[in-house]
Amino acid sequence: MTESNRRCLRWIFALLTAYFVLQVGVRLATSHSLDLDEAEQAFRSQWLAAGYGPQPPFYNWLQYTVFQFAGVSLTALSAVKNLLLFSSYVLYGLTARLMLRDKALVAIATLGLLTIPQMAFEMQRDLTHTVAVFFSASIFFYGFIRSLKQPSLASYLIAGIGIGFGLLAKYNFAILPAAALIAALSDARLRPRIFDWRLVLTAAVALVIILPHLFWLKDNLDFATARTLEKMTASGHASYLTQVAMGVSSLALAIISFAGLTVAVFAFVFGKSLRPALSSGSEWTRLLERMMLVFLAGILLLIVFGGAAGIKDRWLVPMLFILPLYFCLKIEAVGVATDRAFRRFMPIVAVIMIGVPAALYGSVAAAHFTGHYERLNRPYAGMLETLRKQAEPAAILAGDSLLAGNLRQDIPGVPILSVDYPGFNPDLSSRRPLLLVWLLPQKGGSEALPPDMAEWLQANLGASAPEASVIDVPYFYRRGGDSYRFGYAWVNQRAE
Repeated sequence: MTESNRRCLRWIFALLTAYFVLQVGVRLATSHSLDLDEAEQAFRSQWLAAGYGPQPPFYNWLQYTVFQFAGVSLTALSAVKNLLLFSSYVLYGLTARLMLRDKALVAIATLGLLTIPQMAFEMQRDLTHTVAVFFSASIFFYGFIRSLKQPSLASYLIAGIGIGFGLLAKYNFAILPAAALIAALSDARLRPRIFDWRLVLTAAVALVIILPHLFWLKDNLDFATARTLEKMTASGHASYLTQVAMGVSSLALAIISFAGLTVAVFAFVFGKSLRPALSSGSEWTRLLERMMLVFLAGILLLIVFGGAAGIKDRWLVPMLFILPLYFCLKIEAVGVATDRAFRRFMPIVAVIMIGVPAALYGSVAAAHFTGHYERLNRPYAGMLETLRKQAEPAAILAGDSLLAGNLRQDIPGVPILSVDYPGFNPDLSSRRPLLLVWLLPQKGGSEALPPDMAEWLQANLGASAPEASVIDVPYFYRRGGDSYRFGYAWVNQRAE
């Protein structure tokens, strides 16, 4: 890599560093409360396991490790996510540098990831396992391209690490290396890179990484896949043709949602030059086209033969994250001048880099004016602080994992259980007082102890349902005197 190329990458990475540091700062300033995926990580960090449920454990393992050194906190949660995102962009930029000669296109390809809403906004809002997929895909893609262009033991090793991490991030990641393998095998010039003894190293490394989870998966296959299959096949009692139509239409909508803004931005930036670029090609663009076709064919097979009826746009991350790079490769193949396009592109990047953090903060803070509250407006910490003045809990049973995870960051030394997750069930027979907490309907509804919590008490402690109470705590960014209602109860007697 020339010194000029290194300087090109340095300013891109410096800009991305500033952006992700800003994202951490905005998240910490927005709210102390945790959203769904964040709370899941906090709750499940109480134990280390080879598997936790519907999602593979890569992100859980990583977050657990960080918590062991840094403690359970929002700072640790946000830092891990943004470090993974930053690393993914860096790897993507290095891959772009391998495939592109034009430095402006390297910058546009790398920063073009910000034009994908699922990656620029949704990953910051509340996704963890999808972030891990993006990180793993970036590792694999860099190793894969480097193995094709500059093959070495290191490149095949990197590809294997990416596959191993990816399969531990989400099971649908498997389609990406399969698509890459088929795409490379279909090109006679690339085939020798696949029939290379070093590919054994790739497979061995991937297998070693996923082996502990594979042993767990063997005994927990239904537990691990039931929820995902339920989401995918949620077509009610629709006929087969209706289910296929629903699946295909949801896939089409997911592709438009994922790629629409990126296509619009590239059309604006490159103008009329984009049209001839789309009909041009190179060895690299043809490879990526075959990969995308195989990936989409795999999803279509899931729809036609697997009963999938609802494809989510975030499920496309393992493959369609290459779109900005693909468009830049097309543009370079036709020889379009890029100086003017780069000048038009950077203001868009600036708007996104300022607009996304502002939107994330504003979506929560705007409740002060609108009275519309998000999960991050809920005052979990204030509720716990008030209840701890009544008594110091020796253990807590929460009504769901969202509540359990939020409590965990403010009282990390106390075991916190959730009735919706039976996989963590330590002995509480000698822990008193036991605090029971649950979310209450904000408009009407019963204030009594939920039946599933009463059943849990009877089954696990042989205790009858205690008297329930209600606590009202002001929202974060509340309008007027608005408050959130929690139900709670104390179990003080010791088990005989």
